[in-house]
Amino acid sequence: MKPQFAPGAAGQAVYTPAVLALYDAWVLGVSNRWIWKCPTSRLLEHYDRHVSDHHLDVGVGTGYYLDKCRFPSAKPRITLLDLNASSLRVASRRIARFQPKVHQANVLEPLTIADSPFDSIGLMYVLHCLPGTMADKQAALAHLQAHLAPDGTLFGATILPGGAPSSRVARWLMARYNRRGIFANLDDSPASLRAALETHFTAVTVEMVGCVAIFAARRARSDSLTCSQPIA
Repeated sequence: MKPQFAPGAAGQAVYTPAVLALYDAWVLGVSNRWIWKCPTSRLLEHYDRHVSDHHLDVGVGTGYYLDKCRFPSAKPRITLLDLNASSLRVASRRIARFQPKVHQANVLEPLTIADSPFDSIGLMYVLHCLPGTMADKQAALAHLQAHLAPDGTLFGATILPGGAPSSRVARWLMARYNRRGIFANLDDSPASLRAALETHFTAVTVEMVGCVAIFAARRARSDSLTCSQPIA
């Protein structure tokens, strides 16, 4: 896949088929537990708690959480959204049993998605890959909020540099990822994440586990809706 030179493209362009083949072993198996100090099992528990039968997954990676999570029923309706075509292919094949719909788009731009609104929206390890400050990343939250059902939940996790004491290895790896444009999170913090979420939602939880902020947001603020509703 050729790089897409758009806002947010650098953070997702690294996920080539070769990288995706190693992603579960490196990120979910090694980095989460030993570097970021947040075991993947803890993230899967968060996913299980909030995922619904009508779900939009943003920044799909390899589709690990969708493959392993416990949906409320055997036939969930799932839409995958990512800027990276390779990630969409890998994830959609992995959960082919659910017949997911696939939508290639940039979450930093207004979205038109069939089957909207959704009862849950997953945003796992996306925000730390988006460019700019957390205030800049609010565009993604606004665009997704417009596609969330009134009683739905937007949930996810993001890696933060200032959330908890981190090891020398964690600080080195985070700095390296930022230099390469894979991450853009050196100015992010638990406080700025909470402020961004509370700009768009009235019920927000943020929990730090190691270097990872695990969050959930409900009850959208009607005055922060900036996107037109989708065309089904």
